[in-house]
Amino acid sequence: MASIFTKIINGEIPCYKVAENDDFIAFLDVNPNTPGHTLVVPKREVNKLFELDKDTYNGLMSFSRKIAIAMEKAINCERIGMSVIGLEVPHVHVHLIPLQSMADIQFQKKVSLSKDEFEQVVKDIASKL
Repeated sequence: MASIFTKIINGEIPCYKVAENDDFIAFLDVNPNTPGHTLVVPKREVNKLFELDKDTYNGLMSFSRKIAIAMEKAINCERIGMSVIGLEVPHVHVHLIPLQSMADIQFQKKVSLSKDEFEQVVKDIASKL
């Protein structure tokens, strides 16, 4: 069965897309730790990070870096944190999270954003790519 991320990639489920290329897609997490919390996902569905072939792994890190640099320019934060956990969805994904404190990356507090706020964050980040 296709993961929720594969369904997003295939256009079956809408997302707030930040960027995409032939191999990767970046979109806002709809249950974000902080405004701007972005997921970077390889389009090929692979369950675990270290099951990726070397080129895909390096490509994922390179694409994530590009998105993180744009995020840091677009969002007022101390830095962009990165986490790869992978237990909640069996499809490799990188969490890029704007941080003000260590609590922002602990996945215990969440923020609510309106559709307009999500769309504005996408525009802000995309404008810095």
